[in-house]
Amino acid sequence: MVLKNCCLNSCLGINLFLNMSRKDPCQKQACEIQKCLQANNYLESKCEAALQEMRKCCARYTKGRSVCCSGFEREEREREKAKLTSKGISPPPQ
Repeated sequence: MVLKNCCLNSCLGINLFLNMSRKDPCQKQACEIQKCLQANNYLESKCEAALQEMRKCCARYTKGRSVCCSGFEREEREREKAKLTSKGISPPPQ
């Protein structure tokens, strides 16, 4: 899971960006999700508030700005694709 690695690497002081002076803007939220999952035996349903905060953070930044958001960006694309398909609209090719 990208999120887990993002949090662990960030918490260990390993910056995931090539530009070492730039901190991931959603690192805090990623770590909060990881802490919640660990405390709740990895039941995502118990961490919905933390997941929602991560989604909000990811929505604030442009695609690719946060390494921690890559899984959430993919989830959002899939959700939009499903929404279009349910309306009978063919989603654009990726």
